Amino acid sequence: MKALTGRALNLAEVQGASYADIRIVHRRTQNVTVKNGVVEVLTDDESQGFGVRVVVDGAWGFASSALLSPAEIDRVTALAVKIGRASALVKSSDVDLGPPAAQVGSYRTPTRIDPWEVSLGQKIDLLLEADAGLRVAPDVRVAKSNLAFWRESKTFASSEGTFIEQEITESGGGIEATAVDPDQGEVQKRSHPNSFARDQRGGGWEAILAMDLPGNAERVGEEAAALLRADSCPSGVTTVILDATQLALQVHESCGHPIELDRVFGTEASYAGTSFLTPEKLGTFRYGSEIVNLTADATIPGGLGTFGWDDEGIPAQRVPIVRDGIFCGYLSSRETVQQLRRIAGDSAPETSGGAMRADGWNHIPLIRMTNVNLEPGEWEFDDLIADTDDGILMDLNKSWSIDDKRLNFQFGTELAYEIKNGKLGRLLKNATYTGITPRFWANCDAICNQNHWQVWGTPNCGKGQPPQVAHTGHGAAPARFRNVQVGLMK
Repeated sequence: MKALTGRALNLAEVQGASYADIRIVHRRTQNVTVKNGVVEVLTDDESQGFGVRVVVDGAWGFASSALLSPAEIDRVTALAVKIGRASALVKSSDVDLGPPAAQVGSYRTPTRIDPWEVSLGQKIDLLLEADAGLRVAPDVRVAKSNLAFWRESKTFASSEGTFIEQEITESGGGIEATAVDPDQGEVQKRSHPNSFARDQRGGGWEAILAMDLPGNAERVGEEAAALLRADSCPSGVTTVILDATQLALQVHESCGHPIELDRVFGTEASYAGTSFLTPEKLGTFRYGSEIVNLTADATIPGGLGTFGWDDEGIPAQRVPIVRDGIFCGYLSSRETVQQLRRIAGDSAPETSGGAMRADGWNHIPLIRMTNVNLEPGEWEFDDLIADTDDGILMDLNKSWSIDDKRLNFQFGTELAYEIKNGKLGRLLKNATYTGITPRFWANCDAICNQNHWQVWGTPNCGKGQPPQVAHTGHGAAPARFRNVQVGLMK
């Protein structure tokens, strides 16, 4: 690998690049889905290639190929230089990467059981067992269970002296029951352990065992059936407690995306726009109540945004985003943090927060969420319920929408429970809530403690044109919000 990466970097410099890097990536994925007792999906895919990124005459150039050979590296590197030189003809300013960032090292996701050492038969048997449990409830018409495994091995080298090797392993799985009442024309679904039938974590087969899909299947099917006969969520303004899974998506949409600096600067606006968190708000804007603390943490075990270095060779780190309710940080790249410093001065960080990642070998890196976490509070869950006189507990996402500044949002959940006099009451279906991001977080008055905190995986975050998919993580525990509009707005 050093011979191949060195060849690209040397050629790029000889042809006029002031900076160059190369990523060589090998990815393997496996997906298995069982539907109503039958294996519906079975895939095992591999992909390998490399991408070369250069700065020539102050502008970016990029090219890639699936053929990993010395001659192809020469061709692709020369093409990247030509693209950079052509881009320089229409540049608005020179690329500024700040001080050099040389790194050497290796990283591997900690795993106890390699998922590729577990037989396909064992994986299918687990899904069939879960599938049977889902269909115990007679109203369940569609039962789905799935497993997904992902491994990416990549080598990164730069003209600044960086040489890094990493192997990232993820394991995911979930179950979903769809119950139908044909007489009433009613359809309801229930999932475990996360919405849209899958949670995904950094690690091996041990992550799947911890989900206990067969052990939760009968409960999930029964809850889907019970939702058919549940009362609809009432409309009005009330207190809402969000479970950790729903809160993780809330963080993703209303906290994670607006802190991406490329959205802030308008160089990225695909998949729901730019951001309301403009640079003059850094260090002064009240994002939430005093108990709201958010951190982008690429070092935490088990997160989908956990790694050793990002795709610019910047080390994984913890970046404060909100402290005591005040907005104080962004997700950044080497280039955007220099832009921010020109605007915000010393209130901006000196170096990148290490948030650049690419979807495979044939895309340029973009600013992506790492693990954007809501830090735990002090409450036990039972005490939080007991302290709530009147409200609604909402569990597991069903639908969402948010505007192009990440301000106005609406979410729906699979299931909800009425809270009366500090106790959980009747089951509710079709629960929705809506809000405006800073007002909503300003009304957060209680967060559960570390005992209820977990990092959840979002393996399908879309961004960019052409589109790229990133895997992100979000740590959260149940939290309470006052004065929330629920149900239909009147």
